[in-house]
Amino acid sequence: MCQVRPKLVIVFFRSVGLALNNSESGFMSGRTGNPERPATIGLIGLGLIGSAVAERLLAAGHTVIGFDVSEESRLKLSQLGGVRTATAGEVAEESDIVWLALPNDTISRDVLREIDDQLRPGQIIADLGTGDPRTAESLAVELNDRGVQFLDATISGSSAQVRRFESFAWQVRHVGPSGRGAWMKLVTNLVLGLNRAALAEGLAFAEAVGLDPETALAVLRDSMAYSRIMDTKGPKMVARDFTPEAPLSQHLKDVRLIREAASRVGQALPLSTEHQRLLEVAESLGLGSLDNSAILESLRQRSEPT
Repeated sequence: MCQVRPKLVIVFFRSVGLALNNSESGFMSGRTGNPERPATIGLIGLGLIGSAVAERLLAAGHTVIGFDVSEESRLKLSQLGGVRTATAGEVAEESDIVWLALPNDTISRDVLREIDDQLRPGQIIADLGTGDPRTAESLAVELNDRGVQFLDATISGSSAQVRRFESFAWQVRHVGPSGRGAWMKLVTNLVLGLNRAALAEGLAFAEAVGLDPETALAVLRDSMAYSRIMDTKGPKMVARDFTPEAPLSQHLKDVRLIREAASRVGQALPLSTEHQRLLEVAESLGLGSLDNSAILESLRQRSEPT
């Protein structure tokens, strides 16, 4: 049986990170092992992130073959210059590397069962989604035993950010064996989400005391309170433009996953507990499909003055 001994790394784009489990032979060269020959890359899941990744890979000269349950998403891929298929299995059959850009790890596992007959030794499967690290660990063992390399390659960032980048890595950091990339993504999402919630609360407070939100954001960006979330989400909050780049309900799923994982290891997360409540309020207001910056609307709910 072929045993693959991968490394786990985090590859950071300029504003988007990619946590992944990588091999010595070169990530983007695929089974050819030739870094000069762009790999044929398969994408299963062509939603906000999947379509943005496809766009960047195509611009970098890669052949991209993709599938999504939505015919509209498949058509969009072909309009970008990619090759659409009728099934996920066809993607696996024709690709050197298969990227999974799916809503959760349960769907990723289901898709891997569906394409099982098309997988072959030497192939690379990279899961871009945020999921339970235990799933990544078990999939790595199952697939590596067959000579297929599984990468927990979780993207940290929105679809709009992905579209602004070159393809692919900017910085590489090793974080441990399979599953460590998925754990690191949960830590990243915890801090990122709280940054976003803190900005929303600050802007809601500014508005409540009569400050102009746009002016407040400008001052915050020039202050010690600055974080990059002010550049990516601040203007959306000020304009109350919640066109989705990363859906709020998707981040709520991540926060629940973070809290479940913390509970298993006995780590208290009081800020994340409140963060989850605020996201649930936003979802109850019908904002789940909007951008995660819509958490602002939870914080604009006014209490009685004392």
